[in-house]
Amino acid sequence: MATIRVEVVYALPRQQELIELKLEEGATVRDAVEASGLLGKYPDIDLDGHNKLGIFAKLAKADTVLRDRDRVEIYRPLIADPKAVRKKRAAEGKVMKKGGGPAEEKPEASGA
Repeated sequence: MATIRVEVVYALPRQQELIELKLEEGATVRDAVEASGLLGKYPDIDLDGHNKLGIFAKLAKADTVLRDRDRVEIYRPLIADPKAVRKKRAAEGKVMKKGGGPAEEKPEASGA
């Protein structure tokens, strides 16, 4: 049976793990993660719970069949829900400018 080459990536706040693998054709996302050894190295990874998986930044299910040169990504859960944070800011009356910093007040136009 033919083999495919894939990468498995897990990014932490201060480092990134990238594992290159050769797998049998027909291997799934779960097969790649298990073969990478990252589950043993990082026990906080929970494929059946809070960690989502993706292929090239697109969410994928664990049973998705991989293609040659795919990059499997293991996503960490968000610390805070961005929608909830925006809702809280709006309730507090804070105005935000594009880019996430505090908004600056616009100078009033002179009628000259």
